[in-house]
Order: sequence, then C-alpha cells, then structure tokens
Amino acid sequence: MFEYIRTHKRIMQGVLLVIIFPSFAFFGIESFTQRDVRTNVATVAGQAISQQEFDQALSNQLDRLKQAYGPEFDAQMLNTPEARQNVLDDLIARKALTAEAVKSKLTVSDQVLQQTILETPGLKKEDNSFDGERYKSLLAMQGMTPVMYEASLRQDMTMQQLIGAVQNTAISSKTIANRIALISEQEREVQALNFNAKDFAASIKITDEMLRAYYDKNAKQFEIPELVNAEYVVLSNDVLAEHIVVADAEVKAHYDQNMKNYSTDELRRASHILLNLKKDASADETKNVKAKAEALLAQVRKDPSQFAKLAKENSQDPGSAERGGDLDFFARGAMVKAFDETAFKLKEGEISGLVQTDFGIHIIQLTAIKPAAVKPLEEVKAQLISDIKKQKATKAYAEAAETFTNTVDEQADSLQAVADKLKLKIEKVSNLNRQPIPGMPATMVANNPKFLSAIFSDDALKKKNNIEAIEIAPNTLVSGRVVEYKPASKRPFDDVKTLIQAKVLEVEALALAKKNGEAKLAALKSADSANHFSEVKTVSRLKKADLSNDALLAIMKADVSKLPTFVGVDVPGVGYSVYRIAKVAAGTPDPARRASEAQQLENAAAQQDIYSFVEALKKKAKVEINKTALNAKSTTSAP
Repeated sequence: MFEYIRTHKRIMQGVLLVIIFPSFAFFGIESFTQRDVRTNVATVAGQAISQQEFDQALSNQLDRLKQAYGPEFDAQMLNTPEARQNVLDDLIARKALTAEAVKSKLTVSDQVLQQTILETPGLKKEDNSFDGERYKSLLAMQGMTPVMYEASLRQDMTMQQLIGAVQNTAISSKTIANRIALISEQEREVQALNFNAKDFAASIKITDEMLRAYYDKNAKQFEIPELVNAEYVVLSNDVLAEHIVVADAEVKAHYDQNMKNYSTDELRRASHILLNLKKDASADETKNVKAKAEALLAQVRKDPSQFAKLAKENSQDPGSAERGGDLDFFARGAMVKAFDETAFKLKEGEISGLVQTDFGIHIIQLTAIKPAAVKPLEEVKAQLISDIKKQKATKAYAEAAETFTNTVDEQADSLQAVADKLKLKIEKVSNLNRQPIPGMPATMVANNPKFLSAIFSDDALKKKNNIEAIEIAPNTLVSGRVVEYKPASKRPFDDVKTLIQAKVLEVEALALAKKNGEAKLAALKSADSANHFSEVKTVSRLKKADLSNDALLAIMKADVSKLPTFVGVDVPGVGYSVYRIAKVAAGTPDPARRASEAQQLENAAAQQDIYSFVEALKKKAKVEINKTALNAKSTTSAP
C-alpha cells in the first residue's frame, strides 16, 4: 500500500490540480474564454466552480440526505434557492481554504497519508492486515479509484492543517466558564402548592349556549377536509424495463464484447524489507546501507521463514514493517517500476536480490499469486440481463414519454388508452387531500406535491379529465384523474356535542384553577405562609427533580434577593402551581463537569474563530457568483 501511494504521487498531484482547478478537467484551456466562464457557477480566487462540479456536490448532498432521513426523505429538500446556496457556500469555502493552503505551502507527507488510510475503520482483515481489495471495492462503489480518493484525502488533510492552526489557538474566558458553573450548581429549596383543574370541575355549570359558542368559534376543529379518490399511471425506465425481453444470444454477445468488465488481472502478494536511501546520499552512506542490505539478504536466503521477523526488526517502511513487511495483493503497475518488474518475475516463495528504487533498497519475497480470471457467463447473466434492459429502457424512454404525454392529453377522459399503449398499470388511491402526508416520502406518487397540486386543480376536479404528464423524478412521468371528489364539510353539532362538552369543561376548569392560584399567589406575597405546601425539595439547573421545564425555569429565574419569594406557573392540561422558594445555596462543585463545560466553551470559541477565518478567506478570495447558473435546473439535483 505504501509503495502504491508513492508510485502514484505524480498522478495524485495531477488529480489534485483538477480538484483545485476543476475547469481544466471539465472544459480544457478554453474554459477561461468569456463564453464558458458564463457556464461556471462561481469563481473563487480565480478558481472556477463549474456547473458539473456544483451538480456533483448537489448529488452528494442528496445522497447524504437520503441516508439521514431514510423513508422520510423528500427530494424537494434541495429544490430551494436556500439549499442550493448552502451547497455552493460549502464549495466556496473549500476553494478559499485550498487557495490559502497552496499559498501557505502546506503539504501532507506520503507516510502520513498512508497511515491514515491504513487506520480507516472497516478495512482490516481478521488477521488485522489491511484489506486492499475491500478498499478498492468500496471506492469503486462511489465511482472513485484509489488515486482519486487519495488525492482528495490529501487535499482534505491539507485543509485540516490550515483549520487546525486556527482551532488550536482558540481561547475562552475562565471568568465566564466559572460564572456558568456557579449558575448551574446553585441550589434552591422549594415547596409546591398545586391547583388542579379536576378539583374545580364539579363547580362548573355548562350550558348549551357555551357549547354552541365553542362550536362556532372553533369551526376548523370540526372540519372534514376535501378528499379525492383518484387513479394514476406511471411511466419510468423501470416500468419499461419490465416489458423488455432479452435473448440469450444478446446476453452472450454483450458478455463477449465486455469481457474486460468481468475479468480480474493477475495479482501478486509480496513482503519486503526497505532500507531508506536518498538519491543524494553520500558514497559512505550508500556503502553502509548496501552492506546492511546484503547481510539481511544473506539471512533471509539462508532461512526464508525468518523474513517476517527480520522485516519487523529492520524494515524502514512504517506501514508494512509491523505486518512483517506484507504489502498485500497488488496489480501490475501499482508499484514503482523496478519493484514492480522484480515482483512479477519472481516465483511464489522466491526472494529477490537487492532492488533499488527512489525510496531505498528493497529485499522482496513473493508470498502468493492470484492468476488472472474471468467470471463465467452464468455467474453474471442475471446482472447482464438487468443492465441490457436498463440500457434499452433508457433509449426507449424518450419516444415512450412523447407517446405518454400526447395520449393522456388527446384521450383526456380516461387513462385506459395510455395504459394499453405502453402496458402500464392503472393504480388507485383513496382519500387524498391537498397537502402531502408528513413523514411520508415525496417519491410516493400519491404524496408528491406536484401530483397533488395537479389533481386538485379546478380542471381536474370539475371535468375529471386526465392531468397533464408531470415529471416527478428523472425519467419518471405520471398522469392521473379524479374518480370521486368529496368537498370539505363540517361535522354536525349534535355529532360532536359530547366532545365539545368535555373540551369546554376542561377549558373552564383550567381557567378557574388559574384564577384561584393567582389569588393565592397575590396573598402569599403580602403575608408569607407555608401552610398546605408540599415538603421541601432542593433543585438546581442540574437537578430538576420531578419539575417540568417551565416550572424549573421560573424557579431558577425568580428574584431571590429577598426570601421567601413566590412564583406561579401554568401547568398545561393540569392546572396551576405556586412555588415557595425559601433558601438559596451554592451547590457542590464538580471538577469533571466544570472541565467539560470549559471545554465546550473553548470548542464554541474555536468554531467561531474558524467561521470568521473562513469568511475572511472568502472575502479575500473575491468570490463571484453566477446567479443564473446557480439556480439552473441540474441533471443530478432533486427534481
């Protein structure tokens, strides 16, 4: 792995240049002409943020939101100017930080980069060795190669150096930290006197006039919203793919034409002992290193079983030495040229002579060979059929979409015609209302805002015609029609009278409880008395006992310059409580908690410093934003 990273240093620097100056990668030198600059979303310190780069950032954010929200995910989250601006702000910040890092000549060494990758969680085998195959596989799933990832990681680590320099100098006030600790620890002795609404219910008389008044005043509580029963059809690549038949001959031809995709190159596993030797080493240093290498070579040839032990004791490659020099499996071309050529000439178990590269002198032992292999057709047939269907569906979609759009418009009184033409299934849905159901994904047709807006349009409700074809996701069209419309109505008074009676009784009882509680509070402020109060409890901001948040807040905010003092608090749905505060004392200091709070203050100060630093860099970088490109619909963003 270590050699692999070093071998690609120049390539990674090229990829890093692409990351820092993406316009070169996407448009070539011509991207700096006036015509193409207009297609960039922004420029930061002379670096372009291309439309493709911005679209990719939107797509990445979309993936993160899908993972975070799961089935509750709504693609419309990114379909707002604010969301797009937030994504762009992040790109701008990265560009500004990158420019400053380049200016400050910050770098990350190959050894540090290698160690970071080796310590990545989830990339260890049972024997604790690095799983190179899993590493490559996981990157491939993200559409990345190791070279691309390592360049991106190097850039991130470089920027972290810059941010860390600011973060580590943050200072927070000890006076403020001490004051917060004292406020948190302060304790107050309190007693409660509760006025429960249920105790006043028997004294309340409810009249029909009161019930009728509540019914009229709170009409929305008894409203039955308008509802629609509808049917709809969906056209998408997946729907088209279901009806595509792929012949065995076609599968075989695709397999033969793309054999490389199902092949794995020969892989070799080797261990090595590396003795560092710089290019400009003196003659004496070179002589000494070679002499030590010759001695080690003699030892391992005499007893090959000692190779791992000698590698641990002598190899100066920190990444592999601890694993007995093991470099895991690698493909041809992954290592530096001299190392690579030697490794692919050795037989399994054979030990090389001394091999010199830019990094020093190596002794190589070939430990295993995985021959090149091709997955048999039967093993990949199901995936091949799926891929072919998707390809054909994608090609057929444009024509099918035109047929879909025209048919639902031309034969507007039914969905049957379009269903028959394109072999679509007519789905039915009941009790739709105008607003999406909270918690349900907008990817569900019946919960999609665009679909609901169209199905509740005047034309759809009155004429019950097909709604026009709507794109609710990339390559996904839907049309529907109203089958039955139920206008909004109000539940009859007699049907809800019992419900209203309970509600009015609750409201009146709560009001009476509060009235009595406030009267008692006023009396206590004039003449102190502890009669009928509960037993004394000691509370603080750290120990709330069984108090509600509102009660604790009122008690801790109360003016205690003169004791005893009293506060009254509404208890929603229960009644009213009066609290008597008789004593205030400093709590017991907790060194661990104080240290934690001080650290939190320091972290907050650091975050503020970082924010200010990044904002200053953005200002210094002279950011220019192309609003038209920023708000243009992208192919990778939310529909």
